[in-house]
Amino acid sequence: MSSVTDPIRHPNSGSTRIMTTRAWWLVVLNFVLPGSAQVLAGNRRLGRFGLRASLTLVTAAIIVGALYLLWPEAVLTVFTSTIGLWAVAAVLAFYALTWLVLTVNTVGLINLGRAAPGARPIIAAFSAALMVVVCGTAGYGAFVATSASGFLSSVFVAGPSEPPVDGRYNILLLGGDAGADRDGLRPDSISVVSIDASTGQATTISLPRNLEDVPFSAGSSLGALYPEGYGSINGCDVSGRCMLNAIFTEAELKRPEYYPNAVAEGSSPGIQATLEAAQGITGLTIQYFVLIDMQGFSELIDALGGVDIDVQNRVPVHTDDTWTDVLFWFEPGTQHMDGYHALWFARSRHGTSDYDRMQRQTQLQEALLAQASPANVLTKFQGVAAAGARVVKTDVPQGMLGYFVNLAAKTKELPVISVPMIPDNGIDPENPDYAAIQSMVAAALAPAPTATPAQ
Repeated sequence: MSSVTDPIRHPNSGSTRIMTTRAWWLVVLNFVLPGSAQVLAGNRRLGRFGLRASLTLVTAAIIVGALYLLWPEAVLTVFTSTIGLWAVAAVLAFYALTWLVLTVNTVGLINLGRAAPGARPIIAAFSAALMVVVCGTAGYGAFVATSASGFLSSVFVAGPSEPPVDGRYNILLLGGDAGADRDGLRPDSISVVSIDASTGQATTISLPRNLEDVPFSAGSSLGALYPEGYGSINGCDVSGRCMLNAIFTEAELKRPEYYPNAVAEGSSPGIQATLEAAQGITGLTIQYFVLIDMQGFSELIDALGGVDIDVQNRVPVHTDDTWTDVLFWFEPGTQHMDGYHALWFARSRHGTSDYDRMQRQTQLQEALLAQASPANVLTKFQGVAAAGARVVKTDVPQGMLGYFVNLAAKTKELPVISVPMIPDNGIDPENPDYAAIQSMVAAALAPAPTATPAQ
């Protein structure tokens, strides 16, 4: 039992110096091990509750950390699921409230009136700052968890996962552009990102939007209508040339009945038709798609604070969508761009070819992915989530996020291999040799030869 002269439990028994020291000790103990201040100097029942809660949190954090080291994919899957995120939010909200109660109680226990006059405002301010940091961090974490749950549910679908094919995940990446001069959305950039399911090595296959006589994969609905390639016999059902990026418009606006289940499966007729065309071009099985609205893309870049681009050649920014009048030029060198200017960098047409634009769009996508660090996304999460929900459409199931997040960590450590289908690589978009294209893709994705040890 404590003595009645013990200043920790009996604050009226100590001198001003002792009481000032006591106040500092209780404030620090409340921060280091919440509940310990109450066990020493106040309501021991409340203190034991706080200690149990604190030790339970520390133990849980250690267990989760250990599991992450052993099975990162499983941990990430839990923390990217709706149930997992709401559980995290509930736990953090509980601890925010617990720490708030313990801190307020501790302020009452320290008996500021017995501390040195000069120390009183400092101790009070320090206690308030710790309360804001600890409770605010937990509260913000709960907010981020609930926001993330809503964001992930709005972007990703509920559905079965797909296994890798030949050890790879192949994802169709579309950059959509619904300009005022266009009948509906038409993809301005089309590429297939092929990721090694073991190493995370990513290969980007950029497909020119002006490819003609495009073949479709076996079993394709539009492929049955165009067995010799898109528009190769009697033309197609859209205005202008029958090019790769016109397939989206035809399926979406002219022949949606060819893909009656697309919307229910989280896709759309235009996306499905373009995916089947990309499979026919590359010879790959494509499991998923990601459609990025290029106009909304600028909002995402702004939400992340801009993006740094290494400009290789002069690129113009236009005054409007006429693509002719130049407002100013991006000069060669590293440029920090907001969303508006990054979008112009990717879309600019003045004095450049479609192949230049393909290269710039790929460069922008890679730069944004490289700079979207977890810390950057977390600190600006509300803006990122709001922009992302408007920017991205995909059929990647939410249950696969843990796997892909873990795989992406490996991908960021490796250089991205680029396979542009451009004239410099022997590709004639008006008369393409699709057998040669598929051979080029297969060669790019072939495993690197293993060195034979010297005898």
